[in-house]
Amino acid sequence: MIKKYIVPALLLLILGAAACKKNNDTPVVDPGEQTDTIPIPTGKKEAIVWIDLNANVFGTYGRFNDTPAIRKTLDTLQSVGITALVVDVKESSGHTVFQSAYTSKVASHNGKSLPANVDYLEYMVKTAKERKMKVYASVMTFVEGDQDDKVGAVYEDPTFKNKYQSIVCDATGKRVPITETGRPGFVNPAYPEVQDRIINILKEIVQKYAVDGVILDYGRYANIDADFSDYSKTQFIQYLKTTFNDQNANFMSFPTDVVSSWKTENGQTVPAVTGKYYKRWLAYRMSVIYNFVKKAHAAVKATRADALFGSYVGGWYGDYYPVGVNWASNQYDPFNDPKIRMDWAYPQTKDYGYAEELGLLMTGNYFSQLLLADNPATAGLTYNWWSLEGSLNGGRYITKGRVPLVGSIDAGNTDWKSKSDIRKAIKMIRSQTYGVMIFDLVHLYAPQYNKLQVPLWDEVKAGLE
Repeated sequence: MIKKYIVPALLLLILGAAACKKNNDTPVVDPGEQTDTIPIPTGKKEAIVWIDLNANVFGTYGRFNDTPAIRKTLDTLQSVGITALVVDVKESSGHTVFQSAYTSKVASHNGKSLPANVDYLEYMVKTAKERKMKVYASVMTFVEGDQDDKVGAVYEDPTFKNKYQSIVCDATGKRVPITETGRPGFVNPAYPEVQDRIINILKEIVQKYAVDGVILDYGRYANIDADFSDYSKTQFIQYLKTTFNDQNANFMSFPTDVVSSWKTENGQTVPAVTGKYYKRWLAYRMSVIYNFVKKAHAAVKATRADALFGSYVGGWYGDYYPVGVNWASNQYDPFNDPKIRMDWAYPQTKDYGYAEELGLLMTGNYFSQLLLADNPATAGLTYNWWSLEGSLNGGRYITKGRVPLVGSIDAGNTDWKSKSDIRKAIKMIRSQTYGVMIFDLVHLYAPQYNKLQVPLWDEVKAGLE
């Protein structure tokens, strides 16, 4: 399998919880009466493919370390109807494919190297433009260390590691550095220096390269167990004072007043018993991500006004709060929603919806269940975050038409019932949103990297026709 490092673990945890709900025939959400239908967008629909750096350049069956193979593959993409590429340029180590003033350059990995004698991103842009394709550069936003090879700033720079790496709680409630858990090297997004580092890299990209825009990937916390550093505690206390006029915040017991005890569930550390500040803590974390996105958006636009600023998020909004992201419109209030129950929401949550800060929002709708009617537990519902149809309905509903929304499929890791489900999924997504993103390119050309064990070009072409 290719390394899209963090999403599968988070998705596995949440899917496990969702599966329990389905087995008990308990609806994931209450559909209510749909009186606020969001129009389905019409007109030209984008067809995007994601090009994971580790899989396509450094992977065993990757083709993108060779310029002739890149040209040939882009020709095939053009022939099946792809109109845009998302090209990874900052990997999990925090290193970039270009020479940056703020991090190291990654040139080789697993015995494979970037294409010789060319600037990889420049070549990708040039070659794609010749085929009338857009190019968006993606960055692994708040990850600065590859846990497998122990490279990146959280491993190689002791000062950076000691100050900025994320501090997480283990199942006993002990606070530990994330690098000691065997997980990717997430940093604490609350630090201004951490934010400035990635913003400067984004500015470099749009200054140096003729990309159509930049996409945030992993612009979030590691999971619900992060970040419990002393720095986050100090910020949270100030947030409580400023937002709630809580003069007793200084006397909190941290972190037990946020989470009293923890447990292990599906291999993840999750709250067993929450404390009195838990929901305000969730709102605080969303404020951190919201303020970063707003700051980064302004910086990119100030650097190059025509550069699109976008983000990728998991499409399971109702269960995405553990990573501190509210990707809804600021016109959507999850606390007072009469249709979908969001037990984690707080009155302030709506203030941190960041859809309006984006020129494009891609949601990962990585579900084998296509229609709500396909499962008795969801038949009759309008919104359900664990089916393709329900999550698309939900995505349009909470973003309120305030951002071009593009749904996505995971072509290789999803348990498709048949090849034709890929075609059906692509068609459904394009009919409901501004286009479709297909993750990942390597799944299409390398049968070893998809569960159907066959090339998938024909189904993609049929889905886009």
